[in-house]
Amino acid sequence: MIDIHCHLLPGIDDGAQTLDSSLEMARIAVADGITTIFCTPHIYPGLYENHGPDIRRRVDDLQKILRDAGIALELSFGADTHLVPEVREGLRTGRIPTLGGGRYLLLEPSHHVRPPRFKESVFELIGAGYVPVITHPERLTWVEQHYADFTDLARSGAWMQVTGGALVGRFGPRVKKIAERFVGDGWTHVLASDGHTTGQRSPVLAEARARAAVLLSGVEATRLVLDRPEAVLRNLRPEQIPGPPGLVSESNSGNKGKIISWLPKWFRR
Repeated sequence: MIDIHCHLLPGIDDGAQTLDSSLEMARIAVADGITTIFCTPHIYPGLYENHGPDIRRRVDDLQKILRDAGIALELSFGADTHLVPEVREGLRTGRIPTLGGGRYLLLEPSHHVRPPRFKESVFELIGAGYVPVITHPERLTWVEQHYADFTDLARSGAWMQVTGGALVGRFGPRVKKIAERFVGDGWTHVLASDGHTTGQRSPVLAEARARAAVLLSGVEATRLVLDRPEAVLRNLRPEQIPGPPGLVSESNSGNKGKIISWLPKWFRR
């Protein structure tokens, strides 16, 4: 399995606080069957002022330490980027890194308030050639009232990333129910750990993969934790791999025109 969202780098945000914690998280991930992790610390203006070159340097340093420790885990880089108006400029300058330097980027909306121009901001990134991967929509406090925002964004080319722990109840019954809806309805592109610690929020995916297999199928569960994450690792175009069932069923039902009919006129040009 490949984990595209994990706060493994020590002492850089609210994830691992020490190198020992990072090493233990890495061992937990390997034992769970994870072979590659994207190290994705927060970039949150005014709180976590991380930037691309420093993140890449830290990832390289941690990779060397893992190899010296005999931990068979490959690392890549990225960031859990808070959705703010400056995102496009940060991507242009390299201050905000994409996942592995490719077309995909983790995009974190505000947890408690629907951001102004939420969909329009994501459309603009798609129009600029990126594939925004919306992180943990199931854990946003406003998601139930705006579920259609996320299905609209998935139709437009954004990806949805559900947290593995949410799918198996580690964030409570409400979040579990919403996570199951995103996965079961077929709008989820990837599962990721969003690992922060060696405890409840550890970097594991096997249990969530098994739950996804029950909700959908074993084939789709594998796509959630391996095939699509590998496409991110290889920077493949989204159309080169099977989409999630929700999009596939709409395409097969002849709704392709309907899928884009609600997009802003400037985006459809």
